Amino acid sequence: MKGIIRRSFAPAAWLGWQVESNWASPLLFLAFSVLKPVAGVLILVFMYNTVSRAGTSAPIYGYIYLGNALYVYVGTVMAGTSYSILEDRERYRVLKYLYIAPINIPVYLFGRATPRFLAGSLAAAITIFFGIVFFKVPVHLTLVNWPLFLTALMLGVVCLAGMGIVLGSWTLTLRTQPWFLGESTAAALYLFSGALFPLTLLPRFLQPIGYLMPITYWLELMRRALLGPAAAVFPTLATLSNAQLFLILGVQTAFFLGLAFVAFRFFDRIARDKGLIDALSDF
Repeated sequence: MKGIIRRSFAPAAWLGWQVESNWASPLLFLAFSVLKPVAGVLILVFMYNTVSRAGTSAPIYGYIYLGNALYVYVGTVMAGTSYSILEDRERYRVLKYLYIAPINIPVYLFGRATPRFLAGSLAAAITIFFGIVFFKVPVHLTLVNWPLFLTALMLGVVCLAGMGIVLGSWTLTLRTQPWFLGESTAAALYLFSGALFPLTLLPRFLQPIGYLMPITYWLELMRRALLGPAAAVFPTLATLSNAQLFLILGVQTAFFLGLAFVAFRFFDRIARDKGLIDALSDF
């Protein structure tokens, strides 16, 4: 295990950080990391105040704000893990060399996802901080259930990384517009995960999609940790206890980790047989 971490995970995490941050000076990178989530917050708050008369005191405000702030992990971890395979195959053209190196590719992909998780954590923290200080989001740091928050966060991130490996493995076999697979999946799940509104507002025939998604239960746990009793205002998952939510999320996480292993083996074999390991899309 130590050898796998030393050969596969640690170098991949270092490489991923270099890829994420070396396009600018540290000061400019920090400024971009702050301004991007703040700009997104301003857009969200402006839209809410435009279409809603309830104001920031309404429970739905904190529900929407935190759902949007935490959903950044879906893009950075799930879509980012998928994107890493395409970067290595097509932008840097090193994937074929990674295949002959003494590393474990799935562990390497988890390592590549780690800097994206850190970047997503920074963006989420900045968004929530500005919400508390400037936009009256009802989060009180002294009342946050930190053990619940951190446990749910790590379990959800592992699940998202597994989902990202499934998507990334699929992109190994795609030759037409594979870049949009991760981003389009993240955008689609945005509507069905309860990030912006309770699932009960969806048409009845679409609601089962949301209940099948692990992101739905992950966001519920995260909101409960941050909002406390105020999170129970919306009855979508109010009948489930924290333990039941963790059980569902844990089972789904185990499922997607197993699916990631199976999917990688399956699509990897197809990519090898068809000579797609070093192929370029749209050519």
